[in-house]
Amino acid sequence: MSARSPDTSSISFTALYTGHVWYANGLSAPAFHTRRGSMFYHALAPFEYVGAKIAGGNIRTFLLQRHYLIDHLVRDAIEQRGVRQVLEIACGLSPRGYRFRQQYPDLKYVEADLPDMAARKHRLLSAQHCLNEMHRVVPLNIFSTEGVDAMENIADKSFDRGQPLLVITEGLVNYFSLQSISPFWQRLQEMLAGYAGGTYLTDNYPLFHDHPFHRTMKTLGGMLGAASRSQVSFHFGSDQEAVSHFSELGFTNATVHNPKDFYQQLPIPQSRGNPFVRIIEART
Repeated sequence: MSARSPDTSSISFTALYTGHVWYANGLSAPAFHTRRGSMFYHALAPFEYVGAKIAGGNIRTFLLQRHYLIDHLVRDAIEQRGVRQVLEIACGLSPRGYRFRQQYPDLKYVEADLPDMAARKHRLLSAQHCLNEMHRVVPLNIFSTEGVDAMENIADKSFDRGQPLLVITEGLVNYFSLQSISPFWQRLQEMLAGYAGGTYLTDNYPLFHDHPFHRTMKTLGGMLGAASRSQVSFHFGSDQEAVSHFSELGFTNATVHNPKDFYQQLPIPQSRGNPFVRIIEART
């Protein structure tokens, strides 16, 4: 997939599959159910079973770990730091905006994705009578630096600079090389610095130098990249590399959250050994 392509078809199967993982585990609503998502979910079940036996975890495990943990950090930002503005980029079939708007009626939530997926999400939420001036869906391309689909323009038209802003990307950044995604992160840092407190949350899959399944993960990443016609990349070889990289981009505080540190706090599935997924929380 070209880094600047506005077409969502190449990764739509992953969006549908992920959406059904959330639905099947009680994190979504009936409106988010899709037949194709259900088909992918059941078709991959044997592979998920083998993955859990061999590696101590599978894709479903990591998807749920990251979703629960991001939810926890969003809720903490709302309740402890007064965040009332959220931009979720590459929202796909994420139910997060739907759920958090029900829990926090004064929360302004803007969901964004490439045009086809944004239109699909808009139809879905419109049918649930969810959309209004506090909950919107807009087209956004992370590589656009000007125009209606540029992140900066959407933020300017949607949010109050005098209030904190929280930006989320889930299931996005590992589809691009570190070289490709870093300019977006740099622009995001510069944008968030213009608000009265900025927070960025993203999932990331580091490929630890000493991990026993290092070669297996590289092979699986290549297979996923071929299936989605994209470049699946593992950006960091350690949590400290991630912290250092975001610090170099200008974020004043970067924390890498490991799901295993939340096993006793959140109802998330546990991996055998060190989980493959991390949540990066970077602030300005």
